[in-house]
Amino acid sequence: MHVWRIALAVPDAEQAERAAALSPDERERAARFHFERDRRRWTAARGAVRAVLAGYVGVPAASLTFRVGPHGKPALDGAAARAGLDFNVSHSGDLALCAVTRARAVGVDVEAVRPEFTTDEVARRFFAPGEVAALEALPPDERVEAFFACWTRKEAYIKARGSGIALDLDRFEVALAPGRPAALLATRDEPAAAARWQLFALAPGEGYAGALATDGPARLACWQWPPGEARAPSPERGPSGETGHD
Repeated sequence: MHVWRIALAVPDAEQAERAAALSPDERERAARFHFERDRRRWTAARGAVRAVLAGYVGVPAASLTFRVGPHGKPALDGAAARAGLDFNVSHSGDLALCAVTRARAVGVDVEAVRPEFTTDEVARRFFAPGEVAALEALPPDERVEAFFACWTRKEAYIKARGSGIALDLDRFEVALAPGRPAALLATRDEPAAAARWQLFALAPGEGYAGALATDGPARLACWQWPPGEARAPSPERGPSGETGHD
């Protein structure tokens, strides 16, 4: 499995190059953003993801077409779909992550860490009871890190399942304590899922939290797009897979 870290605050020349790969529909969607900052970030992410995927498939980035699953998860369409790739994208602030696998499901999430968002009310609304209890048992200075570890791992798992809002956030539980390996601990609807799915914690950069989910043991490699810029996100070693980075 590969995870690509994509910078979204890029010079105008790089921005124009990424925008050139977009489809007419994507350009229309970008134009609907009210704020230029949001428009540039979305365009930079979409163009880079096209370039990343084109490198695997061996076609021009602008030629790729996509379809959307019943719960909104995108997938390659047309001739490129025969490559058997699964991918998932998340962006927050000035960073995006794109996870790419072959013949297996994957989900990824990145979040800019906002301490003001980590309230007990939010946790009780979206987390499972066991996660809320684990969060409240931590020292106050560890709760922000644990909150976003929980949030990103749950989002990554939902995205990997392709379930969207059909899978309630409080119906499965993930490990969240700082220093503890990422893991799916329990699921109400599919008890065997906890043994099959693997979670990875990612460190995309200062001020960000990230996670990846996939359905089975995996070797994880992390890369930077464009290659050679800054550092790739650091993966946490999972219980049944190796990790690596450029």
